Amino acid sequence: MKKILYVYAKGGAPLEYAFPRIAACGELHVLALMPLPAAGEEHWRPCCASITEAYLDTARGDAVTEEIMRHAKFIEADAVVTLSEFAVLAVAHAADRLGLAGAGPAAAERARDKRLMREIWADTGVPVPGFRRISSEEELRTALTELTLPVLLKPAWSAGSIAQLVLSSPDDVPAAWAQVGHALDKGNQVGMSELYETDADHHLLVEEIVEGSTDGWYDLPGYADYVSVEGIVADGVYHPLCIAARLPPIPPFNEVASTMPCVLPEPLQRRIEEVSRQAVDALGLGTCGTHTELKLRADGRMAVIETAARFGGVMITKQVEEVFGLDPIAMLVRQLLGEQVAYPERMLVEGHGAAASVVAAPADAAGTPWRSRPPWIPRAVNWSDILSPGSAIEPVAAFDLPPGRTVPAYDPAAGVANWLGVFMLTAADAETLLRDCNAVLNGLEDGLNRAASPPA
Repeated sequence: MKKILYVYAKGGAPLEYAFPRIAACGELHVLALMPLPAAGEEHWRPCCASITEAYLDTARGDAVTEEIMRHAKFIEADAVVTLSEFAVLAVAHAADRLGLAGAGPAAAERARDKRLMREIWADTGVPVPGFRRISSEEELRTALTELTLPVLLKPAWSAGSIAQLVLSSPDDVPAAWAQVGHALDKGNQVGMSELYETDADHHLLVEEIVEGSTDGWYDLPGYADYVSVEGIVADGVYHPLCIAARLPPIPPFNEVASTMPCVLPEPLQRRIEEVSRQAVDALGLGTCGTHTELKLRADGRMAVIETAARFGGVMITKQVEEVFGLDPIAMLVRQLLGEQVAYPERMLVEGHGAAASVVAAPADAAGTPWRSRPPWIPRAVNWSDILSPGSAIEPVAAFDLPPGRTVPAYDPAAGVANWLGVFMLTAADAETLLRDCNAVLNGLEDGLNRAASPPA
């Protein structure tokens, strides 16, 4: 049986979902660079032939890669894989040095460093917003005189909307510069930081906020003006699988829900498919999952936001399986093992039923912070009061706050640090799903308060 080394760090699909799919492809060995989650342990631990904990604390760069290589050699791994954004580059370096399939270290860096990514795209004609590299407060101040305001300040190596701030005036610079550092510290405290690039926290960029529009795209209101294309690159060939639509994020750009199937007409989905292909191909990736975000604009235009050399987070891979019948995780692992994998001839646009990942934060769908701070007891909520008949919701244990903990106040700059939990939501069709996503976002505060104080 072939041996697979999974490198664990924060991020990616929950282990209780991912590990059974990886273990179905071979003997699964785990190298944990961070403490493994207790959530769902009864489901993921039996999938593992071995688990090695190698917490490297503040170690970065080659020390991480060498630890991965050492363990891969010890178990005689046939493939090395991760689903974490923060371990992608270290795993790519390790696989390359071991002679195993992977994204490729140079390509993985292009898909991690948002500054480099945008420079490559600008050079190859991929539509991107205006941007500047930033390494100091003075550079930020200068950039605001060169770009069209408002702009978004963001870390070049982060994920999950951490430390993203909107600046509307040069007067915003001092406070924003202090706030971004604080937010990065907060991300580091919860393990949401790059494992290979040693100076990642000092690499920032600022970019123009593209004016998006759903006019001419969606026939129905309620969707965001951006989408993502989920896919796999296999030996340098890009295979887009499907599109995930989004609900409008809450300020500044904190995502709340991804939905499948996308209800855009097929001709528009095909245009998105081709722009995503242009963006992914420009990065020169080897073999990896991909998650490409695109902004929809007026007059049928688009701008590419970013591409990652890994699958979309939370439950996106489960949504793909639920709606389109594909198992992206197993497909990628089999590809890394050198097996034959059947990919759709074209990106899939029609599925069965509808599914969403819904992120719970202490704010409603419009971004209005909750007025109360109830205890976090989602399993006690009466969901039948919130959802449509026939719809189902399941809290994802891997993302849950400890039960009973008081819900914290909403922090716009904290990104994923605001997350209370994630729900997998299924419905009969896309229209019902959209309604239910909003009902959860707008009704959860009241539902938690009712659960905490049931009528006598």
